[in-house]
Amino acid sequence: MAELKRCLKPGDVILIEGSTRVSGPIKYLTQSTWSHAALFVGALKGRQEADGEPHVLVEADLVAGVRSSPLSNYAGASTRICRPLSIRDEDLAALIAFTVERIGCRYDLHNLFDLLRYLMPTPPIPSRLRRRFISIGAASPTQALCSTLLAQAFQAINYPILPTVERIDDEIASSRLHRRVVREILHIRNSALYVPRDFDISPYFEIVKPTIEKGFDYKHLTWTQDTRTRGMQ
Repeated sequence: MAELKRCLKPGDVILIEGSTRVSGPIKYLTQSTWSHAALFVGALKGRQEADGEPHVLVEADLVAGVRSSPLSNYAGASTRICRPLSIRDEDLAALIAFTVERIGCRYDLHNLFDLLRYLMPTPPIPSRLRRRFISIGAASPTQALCSTLLAQAFQAINYPILPTVERIDDEIASSRLHRRVVREILHIRNSALYVPRDFDISPYFEIVKPTIEKGFDYKHLTWTQDTRTRGMQ
C-alpha cells in the first residue's frame, strides 16, 4: 500500500479485482480481472476516517452510492493504475470537480442489470437489440455505476477512453497536387456501456506499475541458491 500510495497522482483510475456478489458476473462477462473502478483525487478536505486517514478516492458503491473513501479500503486487493496521458491542468481540475460533485448520488441498479444483460453473448437479448435496450435506464443524472461515473467525468472534458472511430476519405486537389487523406472522427460512446476493463485496454491511458515507478533493478534481487540451480537445469 505504501508503494501504491507513493506513485498515485490525481486523475489516476484505479481498477480493482472485487470480491462482491456482483464482481463475479462482471469479470466473467467482460473476460477481465477488473470488476470495479475508482478515481484517485487526492486528499479531500473534511473527509477522513476516524483514525485521521484522508479520503482520496471517489467511487460508486453498490450499497453507499457515490462516495469518497480511503485507499486502505483496498489493502490486499489486486489493483491496476490507469493514468490519462498528457491531461492539462485545467481539465484535470474539471475532472476531479465533476466526480466530487456527484458524491451522494445513488448507485444505478437498473443500469447495472441492463449492462449485464447487454454483455451477455447469448439470449435472452438479441444482439441487434442490446444497444437500444440499455438506453432504457442508463445515465440517470442522480445515479451511477463505477465505470459510468468515470466515463461521464472524462467525457465532460473530451478525454477519450474507447470512442467509436469513423474514418473519412478526403480528396485534396490543387493545381500541383491531388491526393487522398484519411481523417479520423471520434464519436462519444454511451457512458452506460463502459466497464472497468475499458480503461485497461484504452490506448489513451498508461498502465503504471509501482514496482517500476520506484526504480526497479533486477540485479538487486535476492535469489535462493535452489532457484538459481533449478533455472540452469
